[in-house]
Amino acid sequence: MTVVLDGNGLTLADVVRVARGGERVELAPNAVERMARTRAVVERVLSRGERVYGLTTGVGARKKFDVGLEELDEFNRKMVSRHRTSQGPEAPEDWVRATLLRLANGFAKGTAGVRPELAERVVTALNEQRHPRVRLLGSLGQADLPQMTDLALGLLDGTGPAPKEALALMNNNAFSTGVAALAVADTRTLLETLEVAGALDLEAFAGNLSILHRAVSETRPYPGLRQSLERQRALLEGSYLWDDGAARNLQDPLSFRCIPQLHGALRDALGFVEAQLAVELNASQENPLLVEAEDRIVSVSNFDVLPLAAALDFLRIVLASVLTSANERMEKLLEWPFSGLPEGLAPERGLTEDSLAEFGVAGAGLTSEARLLAHPVSYELSTTTHAEGIEDRMTMAPLGARRLAEMTELGARVVAIELVVAAQAVDLRSPRALGAGTHAAHERVRGVVPFAGEGAFLPDVEPVFDLIRAGRFAPSS
Repeated sequence: MTVVLDGNGLTLADVVRVARGGERVELAPNAVERMARTRAVVERVLSRGERVYGLTTGVGARKKFDVGLEELDEFNRKMVSRHRTSQGPEAPEDWVRATLLRLANGFAKGTAGVRPELAERVVTALNEQRHPRVRLLGSLGQADLPQMTDLALGLLDGTGPAPKEALALMNNNAFSTGVAALAVADTRTLLETLEVAGALDLEAFAGNLSILHRAVSETRPYPGLRQSLERQRALLEGSYLWDDGAARNLQDPLSFRCIPQLHGALRDALGFVEAQLAVELNASQENPLLVEAEDRIVSVSNFDVLPLAAALDFLRIVLASVLTSANERMEKLLEWPFSGLPEGLAPERGLTEDSLAEFGVAGAGLTSEARLLAHPVSYELSTTTHAEGIEDRMTMAPLGARRLAEMTELGARVVAIELVVAAQAVDLRSPRALGAGTHAAHERVRGVVPFAGEGAFLPDVEPVFDLIRAGRFAPSS
């Protein structure tokens, strides 16, 4: 189904469908009409000789200098090439597609004052799979200037932008918003997989299901906690753990006992970020801002995306706690004093081989890397001297989005190990019955990673990682 852009209805699901599924895009007829009307405002402002930032003046500290009508075309052409400061490796294709989509939707809103032809050029690049080379580094988050300049040069392909269009192409946060959207979608997938792994851990540990009592959320009414409890109970429906005497402990270690609270906190944090992102995907992100009703263009700071950047910081902090506990559960399943099973989950006691024990080292390393990415970045400020001290704050939104993407990928690797270890422990414990959801998850793991018997090599968990990233443990799979 084609994604139709009108500047107001772009969703997170749309971004994923276009960026990763290759869904076609088109501009809504009312958006094309709106862009034509707002472009006429730009022409009238020029004809009236008004002084407008980035249209009839320079940008940054050079806003004090006027641009004559005869200089406008050359000024816009040079503005793009002179802001190409991006560095480092190239962005993945899906990140570039998400950026193109957010840019086109921003143009469709009509507040940038670009011609409909420019928005059509962006849409055509998406539909024809023509993706400009965009490098990852160099943006401070007060508009993604380096990345958007890369994108603009690729889109323009030697042609000149019309007056105001150079600034409209560059002075927005389409890159950080698009990357954030994909990272948040991946975090949602990871969360649903964490729920599955947590439930399987409980069966592997012979945990106490009193933690899933309905009174937990009735007396502590967080929406995420209620949702996590419901998900855990559904996954464990029919499990042996509901039998009298199935639990080994009156109270399990906190990393097991707090699964609903941890995952519930992540659900609430993720819901908050998704709400911020829903606004940002359809918000004005430019300066200056065209106000059609007043037939004017005004200087603003809509490129300051602190609401999104700070929300991404918050999400990474919560995710760090959840991944730390997931790794701790995996470690305890490998250690016989905690699990009651053979050391390293060997097929029998007394063997000299390590079996799965070395997964403890790998899990600790991956978890440590993920935790280091949780440090907040939205308050960082390296200098206030640039542009005569005018550009004296930043959000570092692209870094926050990149870190969430990296953290989610590392987290998926932690959970891949967790699932393989839990499946081995379940097989060794040989329970009467697994839950409806955990049985399906166990079968899915066993479909790509066999039980590690005596003399077996340490299994490769990459196939499980691939299943996680593909969403095969999510409720809809």
